[in-house]
Amino acid sequence: MLTPNKPRLPEPSIPDDVTGFELDRSVKNQLRTLSKENAVGVGQHLVMVATYLDTDIEAAQAHAETAVRRAGRVPAAREALGLVHYRKGEWAKALSEFRTARRLSGSSHMLPFMVDAERGLGRPERALDLAASPEAATLAQNERIELAIVVSGIRRDLGQYEAAAVGLQVPQLKVGSREPWAPRLFYAYAEALLAKGDEEGALTWFGHAASADLDGDTDAAERLSELDGTVLVDLLEGEVQDRDEAAGGRGERTP
Repeated sequence: MLTPNKPRLPEPSIPDDVTGFELDRSVKNQLRTLSKENAVGVGQHLVMVATYLDTDIEAAQAHAETAVRRAGRVPAAREALGLVHYRKGEWAKALSEFRTARRLSGSSHMLPFMVDAERGLGRPERALDLAASPEAATLAQNERIELAIVVSGIRRDLGQYEAAAVGLQVPQLKVGSREPWAPRLFYAYAEALLAKGDEEGALTWFGHAASADLDGDTDAAERLSELDGTVLVDLLEGEVQDRDEAAGGRGERTP
């Protein structure tokens, strides 16, 4: 007896000006395993995931799930859905998607996210073991820095404040750096110094982070003001509480 096909789920709409060719070359190469029509469609949905990831997470999820339905063996589609789950704090689902993407691609470039997901699941020792795995040595420089930031946060969670600071004393911790990761590295180092009681050092590095953060990716300027005492604490109470709850964390990573 033949089983009727499941009805095809409706797909989220794509704006007319989104072609799918806006993707990086590496992702477009992955899509070559698909038919031309499907490759274009999946590419468009992946573009929309990137478009909505920071502004409308539910819309991003709809596009990511569509991409996975149409191309479940394309690593970029699984990574996109993993990032959506990661942003929603759905750590187990995110970890599952990242593991699938790694198995399909053979690449470990999502390792920092995987480590952070283990942290989110309350498994710091497993997170540290994963961070110390041989695959970590294959990461690009920016990915190694992201991994160091996550590991520093885990060390803080465990009360290992000295180790949290020492782990970020990498050659890339250079004042005046304008690399894209510099504000987050400086910010994480300031947080580590503050955690171990070095408020003067934290002030200095929050200042470096604020100077390097031209795009406002961190709240370094606000943290600097708080520590300096130049802003009334009661005016920031709600904001500080919200940030602390979010940092509880995984505030160290912002993909």
